[in-house]
Amino acid sequence: MFESARIKITLWYVLIIMIISGLFSVAVYQNLTNELARGFRAMRRIQGQLVPLYDAADGTYHIESDQELFDEARHRIAFELLMTNLIILVLSGGASYLLAGMTLQPIERMVEDQKQFVSDASHELRTPLTAMKTEIEVTLRDKKITLAEAREMLKSNLEEVDKMQSLSNYLLSLTRYQNKQLPMTMGPVQLDRVIEKAIAQVKLAAGDKKVTIITHLKEITIIGNEMSLRELVVIFLDNAIKYSHEGTEVTVNTFFDHKQAVVEISDYGVGIPAKDLPHIFDRFYRGESSRSKITTNGYGLGLAIAKSIIELHKGRVQVKSEEEKGTTFRIILPIR
Repeated sequence: MFESARIKITLWYVLIIMIISGLFSVAVYQNLTNELARGFRAMRRIQGQLVPLYDAADGTYHIESDQELFDEARHRIAFELLMTNLIILVLSGGASYLLAGMTLQPIERMVEDQKQFVSDASHELRTPLTAMKTEIEVTLRDKKITLAEAREMLKSNLEEVDKMQSLSNYLLSLTRYQNKQLPMTMGPVQLDRVIEKAIAQVKLAAGDKKVTIITHLKEITIIGNEMSLRELVVIFLDNAIKYSHEGTEVTVNTFFDHKQAVVEISDYGVGIPAKDLPHIFDRFYRGESSRSKITTNGYGLGLAIAKSIIELHKGRVQVKSEEEKGTTFRIILPIR
């Protein structure tokens, strides 16, 4: 599809270039032949022969030798312009093909991302739907099902529905952040207070895993959106808790670095293999590593959302990790 579109765009580019080049060549040809005619007349007058050489009525010269010279020069000009246009055709064809490819590349990448996104989302939705369908079919075949068994089946289905709802919320949030559809009211935000509220949200999950959250927070005010920044910190904290070993610590530090606010969130868990690091912010990415051996409820969308929030705040994120030693995410945000 994109190759045929690229060829069509190339042909349109070449057609436009050749029309411009052709019109320019006609103008050049007319001007040069007129100048040649004027030159021939001037030469004859200098020689003392004032007889008009060029007859505007039939476009010929009265003296045969002058006419031959004029025709030869005119043909040479036409040939040179023709060769120039052929060279332009070849060069513009190659350049237009490259330019068409560069023009379509972002669109092609977007379409491929969209296809992958739909495929991944369909795969994630298929799992809970299949589980629900299987449970319901098995229950319906059982003619001696008890009320307790029916309640257990409904409870299991409700868990799967919750998973699908969680996935749909993640997908909506990611789409809105990436397409900048969320209303982002920017204003002064105290980063230390945002982090404290985010810690309160994950306190229960940390307690279940006996993970202690240690903070070293400075009073830093940045220009941003408080709700999205809190969501950002919650994502990284939740990620750190999930992959921490039981009974370990998660540390949160804030400090200034070259007039920028820095938030560092570190865990002492399973770490991330080097081969997975370039992909951890991709949608639905979950590395085939020791991290995947830990039972977690997630879809590989949290870090993708976090990255989108950081980009909306004109910031950047760095990650440093070592297997079985832990991971540190450094979020760098401009103060203004």
